[in-house]
Amino acid sequence: MAFETRALRQDDRTDWQELWRAYLTFYETELPDKIYDLTWRRLLTTGEDPSGCCAVDETGKLIGIVHYIFHRSCWTEGPYCYLQDLFVSADARGGGIGRALIDAVTEAAAAQNAPQVYWLTQHFNAPARALYDQVATETPFIKYLKSL
Repeated sequence: MAFETRALRQDDRTDWQELWRAYLTFYETELPDKIYDLTWRRLLTTGEDPSGCCAVDETGKLIGIVHYIFHRSCWTEGPYCYLQDLFVSADARGGGIGRALIDAVTEAAAAQNAPQVYWLTQHFNAPARALYDQVATETPFIKYLKSL
């Protein structure tokens, strides 16, 4: 399948929302419409976090999305880059789109002098982990969460 990665554009909203909803469904999560609206506005505002980009097929339809956030670290001069959400439509998987989206985030991070890009995934996400094991190093860290 032919595709290209590019920045999200205003006219991508419907396709983006469909992909992000599928991503959240995979993680058994639902969000109110106001969070979709807020996230979309942030994604399209230069200098605002999160940032994002997409993969589109030869017709211009979105087939993959990625969101990422820059944040300062006490350990480095440059920011760290957290790849928060990565999703490829089910019918487009296996064609290098996930890898290309990770590469796009890596390029954006390098442009910001970030020393690393990192992300989390759930242990049961075997297909994604197969890709992640090829492009990054699994760490021994365990995530803790305290809800407020």
